[in-house]
Amino acid sequence: MHLFKKFKIVISKEEDGYVGYPLGLEGVVVGEGNTYEEALRDTKSAIKFHIETFGPKVIKKLGFPSPL
Repeated sequence: MHLFKKFKIVISKEEDGYVGYPLGLEGVVVGEGNTYEEALRDTKSAIKFHIETFGPKVIKKLGFPSPL
């Protein structure tokens, strides 16, 4: 079963680059990069890995439909 969901991703500029994290996932999921685009790409990859590793149970219930 494929699970498709959109996550809001927060990207912030830090002293030594950019850091990103999604809203709506349990656990720690962080991406980073030298540019905004790199941090966004790395964060998306981290989200995918996190869900593949721990399953859809890590998706917080924020009023979204959950898989049966």
